Amino acid sequence: MKFRTLAAGLAAASAFAMIPQAATAQDKAEKAEKSAREITPQVQSRELSGTFGGQRIAYKATVGETILTGDDGKQEAVIVTTSYVKSPRDTSRPVFFIYNGGPGSGSVWLQMGAWGPKRVAIPSDARDDGAPPYPLLDNPDSLIDVADLVFIDPPGTGFSYLTDGTDPKKYYGLRQDAKAVAQVIRRWINDNGRWNSPKYLGGESYGTTRTAMVVDELEGGTFNDVGLNGLILVSTILDFAGREPTPGNEMAYIVTLPNMAAAAFYHGKVEAPSVESIAEEARQFAIGPYATALLKGQDLPAAERAAVRAELSRLTGLSEAYLDQAELRVTSERFYKELLRDRGLTIGRLDARYTGRDYDNAGETPDNDPSFYGIDAGYTAAINSWLRDSLGFATDREYQSIGREPGQHWDWSLGSGWGRNAYLNVAPFVGKAMRENSGLRLFNAQGWYDFATPFFGAEYSLNRVGIPQDRLTFRYYDAGHMMYVRDEDRAKLSADLRAFIRAR
Repeated sequence: MKFRTLAAGLAAASAFAMIPQAATAQDKAEKAEKSAREITPQVQSRELSGTFGGQRIAYKATVGETILTGDDGKQEAVIVTTSYVKSPRDTSRPVFFIYNGGPGSGSVWLQMGAWGPKRVAIPSDARDDGAPPYPLLDNPDSLIDVADLVFIDPPGTGFSYLTDGTDPKKYYGLRQDAKAVAQVIRRWINDNGRWNSPKYLGGESYGTTRTAMVVDELEGGTFNDVGLNGLILVSTILDFAGREPTPGNEMAYIVTLPNMAAAAFYHGKVEAPSVESIAEEARQFAIGPYATALLKGQDLPAAERAAVRAELSRLTGLSEAYLDQAELRVTSERFYKELLRDRGLTIGRLDARYTGRDYDNAGETPDNDPSFYGIDAGYTAAINSWLRDSLGFATDREYQSIGREPGQHWDWSLGSGWGRNAYLNVAPFVGKAMRENSGLRLFNAQGWYDFATPFFGAEYSLNRVGIPQDRLTFRYYDAGHMMYVRDEDRAKLSADLRAFIRAR
């Protein structure tokens, strides 16, 4: 009996002793598997030199991955940045963090078209970019002479991506995207020892929306704030009500009227001394007689309607008969098709200087946007050639210049009670940041011929209560959404930004 009890005890002890060993082996196997799955960030650097702003400058170009993890330690997102830092490193120099828009657009446009050390050469006069090869040229208009540059491709754009099993809802949205970009900026500042450097933040199109959100993430907290010197907005969209011509929203017609006048002037449909003068006439008419007429609705007297219709025709180049049928409210999409219908041409959305020819001339809206298909192939070729071949970034992923996934999953809600979708307005974040940072200035660049983000809409959103007007700088260019595709405007934009950055 004692022997059986002793044997049973020894057996139990032996089994118990084996449990930690088994658990340890299992832990080691799990850790090994996790380690095999973990992504090691790729970083590629090259020492280069170029002439920028008239100065010969040595710089270090680095394309690298930043890994963002969840609260549980899981690697969730791989973000690719491309930085250009003057050699030797000088922490007193400004740093400019840059991205494009979409949502879902990579930084290819500003990097290979405006401010990177190389640019793709495409026609400057609103002609199609044709077929390859597309020349990759030195870019003397790059801003490396006044600031170190960090181009960011947010999740789902460029070579950046979400890892398997990551919920897109954690990264694809107004607030979610801003948190991720802010985290990447903080990491770059920390890794490069640039906490006390002057800092500028900005982007193009939705990138201006992102700027309003990111500045709130960087400066709007109660700890670990990142102070900024300037916000740089190119082709601004902050108040989305101005681009939603839903029935009853008269603001959409008011803010796009000056664009119609500018486009009509460019194509010879109206007469004026300059685009600036016709734009100003249209501004004053839009916020005066035109706005009054639209707000009167069906109470608009016949004589007043006739007077407004006649002036609208003079400014837009459209016939009074067409304007009458449209109830004085012409959507941008209809305007693209109608303005040059007599010539069998449509005009561009991103840049109204561009023209296209549809399958037939009887439709109500264009088949496509000639100002996008007129440039996209050249930019895609350039970014892939530069990052892969010149800087040595190795990946089998496709560069997403316009990524579909973020746009499909985007969460447009602010979660602050301000509204959403058609009445989304992030301009108050800009005002809050400027009121709470007396050294924060804003630069706004607009093209006269940009219907995607109308210049009058940008002016309207930045003229609202709560935004300090004495720290705003507005500049205008004789092209469209991507004004830098025009050689003269690329040089002018860079010169304007050099002055803005140096004036801190």
